[in-house]
Amino acid sequence: MAGFLDRAKEQAQGALQAGKQKADEVQQQRAGNDLLKKLGAAYYAERRGTGSAEATQTALSALEAHIATHGDGFLRG
Repeated sequence: MAGFLDRAKEQAQGALQAGKQKADEVQQQRAGNDLLKKLGAAYYAERRGTGSAEATQTALSALEAHIATHGDGFLRG
């Protein structure tokens, strides 16, 4: 009986870990998408004359930092 419970516990822990990993991936995708959206908005504002090149560069730098840390998987979505 103890062997069965140990295996069940291991399986449950593995499933929990996989769930946490998937949740982290989804969070990082959302963060990347938000940064990409901010870059687009900054670029659009710059082109319309209501934004600045500095704001666009700041948004680009934030996006590049995110990609360096978490990869660019969200771009393939």
